[in-house]
Amino acid sequence: MGERLNVAVVFGGKSGEHEVSLMSATNIINAMDKEKYNIYMMGITKQGKWMTYKGDVNKIIDGSWEEEAAGLDKEETINLLFSGIFDDEAKKKIDVVFPVLHGPNGEDGTIQGLFEMLDIPYVGCGVMASALGMDKDFSKQLFGRAGLPVGDYIVMLKEDINKDMAYAAGTIEGKFAYPVFIKPANMGSSVGITKAHNRKELIDGLTEACRYDRKILIEENINCREIECSVLGNNDPVASGVGEIIPSKEFYDYEAKYFDDGKSVLVIPAELPDNKIQEIREIAVKAYKSLGCCGMARVDFFLEKGTEKVYLNELNTIPGFTKISMYPKLWDTAGLSCGKLIDRLIELAIERYNE
Repeated sequence: MGERLNVAVVFGGKSGEHEVSLMSATNIINAMDKEKYNIYMMGITKQGKWMTYKGDVNKIIDGSWEEEAAGLDKEETINLLFSGIFDDEAKKKIDVVFPVLHGPNGEDGTIQGLFEMLDIPYVGCGVMASALGMDKDFSKQLFGRAGLPVGDYIVMLKEDINKDMAYAAGTIEGKFAYPVFIKPANMGSSVGITKAHNRKELIDGLTEACRYDRKILIEENINCREIECSVLGNNDPVASGVGEIIPSKEFYDYEAKYFDDGKSVLVIPAELPDNKIQEIREIAVKAYKSLGCCGMARVDFFLEKGTEKVYLNELNTIPGFTKISMYPKLWDTAGLSCGKLIDRLIELAIERYNE
């Protein structure tokens, strides 16, 4: 066996998905082959403080890792990130970074840009694809240009909503019949998403979404099944099989995804005709390519009940890696265990860097 790679796993972050990141990071670190990798754990608190952690991996998941972690001031953080330029043998050079940062400041191209500037290979999509995947408005525009099926939606700015809530609500009601979905444009894990059945719920939903973003999407309601597909690769990406989510609540919100004690059901493989599965897999790869993705992404779909029409919902460039997350489960069903999937993602990161 060759020399072990030094892999930095970065987790936590300031976004509303901080807790999901801790779950994903714990699962990833536990699944990594300790014979192949020297693992360096770097956490970011909700306040944005970078910290190095050398303790029990399983203390990450509940946040107690922070009590034992070594805090870094800004100058120390910069020195650590740039450690590869120093001659001091005591400072180890990081070979690959695995960012496990869901949502803003982690999945939106910002930290990817930092890694690009530091000239360090990193797992997942590049700056542009990450930014586009994070912004549901821009990604839907590109999906539409690529001829992919997306549901009807409108975009409103926080400033305009706050200026005249009644006008905003009236505009939405003039466009869509209830119910409607309200989403922050730049969040994941269903954070800040609500379903409104009347004006009061609409106003409450707009207010909630505005807590997380300055740009808000309002989408038509599609009576549907929720379908997901995992994509893996750089220049020749491949799609996994297809899974279905049967949520424990009216829709698959943040609580249903991560905190309902397994009441939401993941059906893998989804019970669909072969031709429909193939259609979804083909759209998933086209969506992946349309944003210029590499490494990995999970692509989410709506399958309209009655018509069986497929709608592309969104693409997630750093999908969840928790024990109940669809991305690793779909690949595991395809014969690629979580550990082997991580090996492949690190290989893809180095391949892309060398390109």
